[in-house]
Amino acid sequence: MRARLERVSAVVGLLVLWQLVVSLGRWPSYVLPGPVAVLESAIEGTVSGVLPAAVLKSLARLSVGYGLASAAGILLGIAMGRVPAIERAFGTVLTGLQSLPSICWMPLALLWFGLNERAILFVVVIATLGTVALAVRDAVFGVPRLWLRAARSMGEHGVSLWLRVVLPATLPGTITALRLGWSFAWRALMAGELLFVAGGLGQVMHVGRELNDMARVMAAMLVIAGLGLVFDNLVLGRVEARTRRRWGLT
Repeated sequence: MRARLERVSAVVGLLVLWQLVVSLGRWPSYVLPGPVAVLESAIEGTVSGVLPAAVLKSLARLSVGYGLASAAGILLGIAMGRVPAIERAFGTVLTGLQSLPSICWMPLALLWFGLNERAILFVVVIATLGTVALAVRDAVFGVPRLWLRAARSMGEHGVSLWLRVVLPATLPGTITALRLGWSFAWRALMAGELLFVAGGLGQVMHVGRELNDMARVMAAMLVIAGLGLVFDNLVLGRVEARTRRRWGLT
C-alpha cells in the first residue's frame, strides 16, 4: 500500500510541476501545453475514434515484429550461450549493432522493401532481436555450473538436461530479455511510423507536429507510455514474479 501511494505521489508531483512550468507563460500553448489540454486532446481523440484506431494499428504491427524478434532472439541467445563458436560469430556483431539507434535502419529498410509494412516490421525486428538474444545469452551464461554438474551426476544429459535444468534456470532472464525487447520494439516502431506515415500512433504524432498541435503529440506519447506500463507490469511483470516463485528465486 505504501509503495502504491509513493508511486501515485510521484505522478501527482510531476503533474503539478508540469502545470507550474506551463503557468510561467514563457512558451505558447502550442509549444508546451498543460496537462489539462493534453487530457482534453486525449479524450477528443478517443471519442472521435482516432486514438483507438491508431492504437490497434500500432499494436498489430508491434505484435508481429516483436513476436518474430522474440522467437528468433530467444533461440539465438540460447545457441550463443551453449555453443562457443556461435557466440564468437554473432556476439560481437550484435553488441556493436546495439549502439545503432533504430531510426538508422529506416533508410535501408525503405530502399530494400519500399514504402510498405515490411519496412516498418524489418526495423522493429532488427532493433529488437539483438537485445533479446544478448540478454538470453547472458541468462544462459548465468546458470551456475554447480547445478549442471549436480544434474549430470544424477543422470541428466542431452535434451533432458536442457529441458529440466538449463531452460527453467534461464526463464527469469528470458522474461527480462522480453521486457527489454518490448521497450526497444516500441522505439523502433515509433521511428518507423514517424518517418513513414501509414497509420498508427506515429502518424498521430506526425499530424500533430505538422499542425503545431503539441497537445495531440503529447497525448499520443502518454498513450504509448501507458501501454508500455500495462504490458510490462500486468503481463510480463506478473509472469516473471510467478516464475521466480515457482522456481524458488524469491
